[in-house]
Amino acid sequence: MKLTELFENAPDIEIRSLMADSRKKRPDSIFFCVKGMMFDGHKFIDQAVENGAKVIVYSEPLDEMRDDVTYIRVKDVISTFNKVADAFYGFPSHHMTMFGITGTNGKSSISCIIRDILSAFKPTGYIGTIAIEYGSVKLPPLLTTPNIDDLHGVLRDMREAGMEACALEASSIGIEQGRVQSIDFDIAVFTNLTHDHLDYHGTMTNYFLAKKQLFDSLKPSAVAITNADDPYGMKVVEDCPCKVLTYGIDHPADYQVIRYQLMKDRTRFTLKVANMEYDLETNLVARFNISNLVAAIAALHVQGISIADMKPLISDLSQIEGRMQRISDGQPFNILVDFAHTPDGIEKVCQYASAITPKGKRIISITGSAGKRDTAKRPVFGKILDKYSDMIILTEDDPRDEDPRQIAEEIAAGIKKTNYIIITDRYDAIRQAIELADPNDTIVILGKGDEKFIYREFGREPYEGDDTVVHDVLQKYYFSEGEDYEVL
Repeated sequence: MKLTELFENAPDIEIRSLMADSRKKRPDSIFFCVKGMMFDGHKFIDQAVENGAKVIVYSEPLDEMRDDVTYIRVKDVISTFNKVADAFYGFPSHHMTMFGITGTNGKSSISCIIRDILSAFKPTGYIGTIAIEYGSVKLPPLLTTPNIDDLHGVLRDMREAGMEACALEASSIGIEQGRVQSIDFDIAVFTNLTHDHLDYHGTMTNYFLAKKQLFDSLKPSAVAITNADDPYGMKVVEDCPCKVLTYGIDHPADYQVIRYQLMKDRTRFTLKVANMEYDLETNLVARFNISNLVAAIAALHVQGISIADMKPLISDLSQIEGRMQRISDGQPFNILVDFAHTPDGIEKVCQYASAITPKGKRIISITGSAGKRDTAKRPVFGKILDKYSDMIILTEDDPRDEDPRQIAEEIAAGIKKTNYIIITDRYDAIRQAIELADPNDTIVILGKGDEKFIYREFGREPYEGDDTVVHDVLQKYYFSEGEDYEVL
């Protein structure tokens, strides 16, 4: 693409790529001097030029300029980066039905449910914490919400692969950093807002305002769908320029659950929409997943898919990896693997575990807390686990350059009555829980889900994922003992 197609009155230069990370080799590229949390792109212009940048887009005064490089000064580098990336990749989001899902918890679940159901009607992709998926392609996740260049590039690839829609997780940090600024959203969903990312945002007010930006910027023809049960649900859409619809269980809503029945492996509920009532059944479990499912139903319904057509698909949804994932390899006790890493998320999983565990049987919980992230929530984790658990195992969870044992001790500060042990190796912690479990107990493994890495001081280290570890431990150490149990 010619630079003249991206900037008025620019030199007739061929542009082959875009660059925001000066360390990456990008021949014939435009380098955008983005100011990040730790680094300012203006300080890495020389490195960017060495790695192929022909054009520099900047906003701050520069000490020197090279004759063989084109410099374009703008007021807002992020906004310019968004506009250029959108055009460079062919405006992909404008040619697809775009769903943006934001909130503290539930983003991955709702996005994956939308993808699974909508794929029965038209090719649909997914971008988020779990993976990047479209058609037969499944790639490791980049960030929950990828950076501007990566995001538009992936959407371009999706469109070229025939995708007609995409469900995208929009994180608060991604929104705040302008990563979705030029995405043409048709539907935006708000799930909830609870304690998380305060190490970045500082206060709950700032965290809320970051989420609100997504809804404030929607086009008039879009639809905002918000959770009537959440205290922030109506506040987040106060200045929304488009149609707003609500979903809920406890409060009146456009899509309201009026009855539900929770079971160990299924859920039945009645959904009221306008004057119609729909009796539905799903293989998803836990009360919070009813809310997630109804949010997805609402998002798809406003796109013209009838609830009657969704009904058979709802009854047998794909297992969302690492999200309320029930491991059933024939063992006589329950094992739940969940990505929960916020106080609200952990409490909701523990509430479900309590509901399915027979009286007199135990809940054994395993968790850690990420290093270099929001340390205030660590004792809160301990307090929640103390409320619901009969045994707690504290372990590592992306310690980075912190001591996992010290992190565990900070979680333990919130534990007052429940016995706990610290096993810093995550594999060994899961093995210990399985060896401790009796028939009909429930093991709850929190924090990592299906993630295939653990962040350490030196960066990402490969990790099998909690779900894979559970399967491995059961086969190697549990069933190999040859014990037979009768499940009551």
